[in-house]
Amino acid sequence: MGARMIPARDHRGATGGEHYLAARVLNALLREDYAGISARVTHDKDGVAIVLASGRRVGLTAGHPFQDFATAPHERPRLAEVLETLEAVAHPADAEGVAAFERECHETLAALEAHHRMRGEVARRLRGRHGLIRYESLAAAVDHPLYPTARCRLGVSPADLAAYAPEFAPEFRMRWAAAPRERVTLSRPDLPGWWPAPGDVGLPPGLARTHVLFPVHPLTEPQVAGLPGLVAGPQPYATVRPTLSTRTVEVRERVHLKVPLPVSTLGLRNRRSIKPGTLRDGALAESLLREILAREPGLRVRLADEQTFGHAEHEYLGWLVRDLPEGEIVPVAALLAPLAQPPEGGSGGRLVLHEVADRHHGGDAEALLRDYLSALLAWNVTLFVRYGVALEAHQQNLALVFGDGPMRLLVKDNDGLLASPRRLHAAGIETPGFGDERMLTDDPYALADVFVTITLHLAAMAVAHGALPGSAATLVGRALTAALEPYGDDPMARLLRARTLEAARLTGKSMVVAGTLVAKDRTGARDVNKFYGTTGPNYLRGA
Repeated sequence: MGARMIPARDHRGATGGEHYLAARVLNALLREDYAGISARVTHDKDGVAIVLASGRRVGLTAGHPFQDFATAPHERPRLAEVLETLEAVAHPADAEGVAAFERECHETLAALEAHHRMRGEVARRLRGRHGLIRYESLAAAVDHPLYPTARCRLGVSPADLAAYAPEFAPEFRMRWAAAPRERVTLSRPDLPGWWPAPGDVGLPPGLARTHVLFPVHPLTEPQVAGLPGLVAGPQPYATVRPTLSTRTVEVRERVHLKVPLPVSTLGLRNRRSIKPGTLRDGALAESLLREILAREPGLRVRLADEQTFGHAEHEYLGWLVRDLPEGEIVPVAALLAPLAQPPEGGSGGRLVLHEVADRHHGGDAEALLRDYLSALLAWNVTLFVRYGVALEAHQQNLALVFGDGPMRLLVKDNDGLLASPRRLHAAGIETPGFGDERMLTDDPYALADVFVTITLHLAAMAVAHGALPGSAATLVGRALTAALEPYGDDPMARLLRARTLEAARLTGKSMVVAGTLVAKDRTGARDVNKFYGTTGPNYLRGA
């Protein structure tokens, strides 16, 4: 769970936010064992500790689900000490990446402190929000379970963060620009009914014959200004509110609009522009999942409609309209969000999880978690075993849908899935013609890596552990066992058991290493979001 309150400065001038961030950064470096930093860990009569470059010993404890040892709760390291240690162990070839990561750290600290300063204003804004967008803003104040500098959006100033980042619960007016029609590709012949006409954005109405209007995020305007043939609309149109992903905004209650941003999140190399091919690949992936769902009526899953999109052959001129189903929608990432600002130094009281459990599970938060884990793992195990598909659907891309009948799992943003042509063919399904060849593999171990690092770690264990740390492993283990049970000795089921329930250790992703610290020519990563090389304890064994 994320930082809840940034306490006053300590006697050395550090804030609680700095200590919190420094511990997260140190934990990430240890988890990924960047540049062999674990060689600094000592085991003696005083316990386990890491010796920082300054000579200071920081105590470590076991019990963190994703790594062997993490910073002890009572320790309050300084960010400068941790970054000094990073520089001491870093390979000279990583100097540029180290500098970029240090920038991420300082921008994250600035974002944490800005959110703390504005907490009263944010609370006021949230009192006026209801439904999904309220939960999206609450979710944005809960830190990523593993990536330590997730609050940083490289390329966005602190003032712009307050204006456009979801944790500040802002709203703003979308800008628009007209692109020459001959450069435009639309997935459907008609634009959405709420789309503006040229006159609505201050352009001549006749421009509609030769141009198509594109939404342009205010942060992206400088990137497209002056592009040949592009005509900027002088007037904004449509008041929007950012969702958890920042580049996706709410236009209407069940209509989200995804637009490119000149920003990096979760690592320098994770650019949030939109490459035109990813829009088509995401639509093909959704169609594949719909075909599978038609064969599996027992799975409690809904898919967001992401078939409406357009691009103008440029990474900053593209958009996707996401239509959401009926029912009450609660993002999985919001479940661990506190409902109110806790007292200074406190860990918070009631969570969104408890609020939702009150409405739908008689106040039983554990029952809600069991229901979620059952739907999540039945879906992902079926995809893996029967169809050779693994989704990159972490807690940000999942939501719970409540309406008539049982709770369902809502899945969105499918352009990162991995699929096996051989397994699809065996199931009688044609392999989609993805433009990104990295979405296809017949390597079952590659599929298992995605299942473990995304479905098991982020979508299942991180959520369960954040809510009920004492029983999380048991809840996840039972749900996974139940999901695998119908498949008996199927080879893919045996493989998944071996990589999860029976494994000595569990695969982990080296997110900081691949995302920022080490260049791709040194890691060899084809995809920085699917780069492994680390393991952690198997929290399922014995659970």
